[in-house]
Amino acid sequence: MIIDERIVTEAIAGSFFEKFKSCIDLDVAIVGGGPSGLTAAWRLARAGRNVALFERKLSIGGGMWGGGMTWTSIVVQNEAKGILEEAGVAVSEYKPGYYTADSVAATAALAYQATKAGAHVFNCTSVEDVVLREVDGVRRVIGLVVNSSPVEIARLHVDPLVLHCRYAIECTGHDTEMLKTLVRKNDVKLNTPSGVIEGEQSMWADVAEANTVRYTQEVFPGVWVAGMAANATFGSYRMGPIFGGMLLSGVHVAEAIDALL
Repeated sequence: MIIDERIVTEAIAGSFFEKFKSCIDLDVAIVGGGPSGLTAAWRLARAGRNVALFERKLSIGGGMWGGGMTWTSIVVQNEAKGILEEAGVAVSEYKPGYYTADSVAATAALAYQATKAGAHVFNCTSVEDVVLREVDGVRRVIGLVVNSSPVEIARLHVDPLVLHCRYAIECTGHDTEMLKTLVRKNDVKLNTPSGVIEGEQSMWADVAEANTVRYTQEVFPGVWVAGMAANATFGSYRMGPIFGGMLLSGVHVAEAIDALL
């Protein structure tokens, strides 16, 4: 077989832009490709929803890739180990209720399950703004403003593109980047005690793991928070390299939004 480089280029451009065009109107847009975002994408796509995940970095997976301190092991508790097992990840009981898994295998498995189910993943894509509309007298997020991450990094003056969605999930972790943009640029109040982002507190794994799921909810019309972003939004704690709450949060937000759709 003789390889024609032009056909290679045509194949990449054609297949990518077909994928991109299919995401101009989404059921759910997920911002951030960490474990909660990947799990939510997997479950929503499996439910038949048109879902896309946008990750600023070249690699998806968030903090899960690096395990704890670059040691490629993670911990999940009993309540969440079944999610990893369902994804095809081997887990081992270290002590009663504590299970270890390879961080690279876990991240790769979640990414594979999400894309296999039909979720569209766009890496190197930054969400620089949201689309805000008044719907039935209520201001609501109805889409995302996206750009190439290299454009953002180089600080080039290049206009973004716009995608619409019925719901957006803030999964950017500690930084709550999308939510901060929404609050900073618009006179809006969030569904938090203060009406703004409460901010993350220091390490308290036990409370943080429970609150990751507890605070997975709609924080502004059209916007849900999940994973570490939920804790940061509602002023809870960080938990380190135990990822059960992240996985459970991803499942919870997917099930809740799927029920609304």
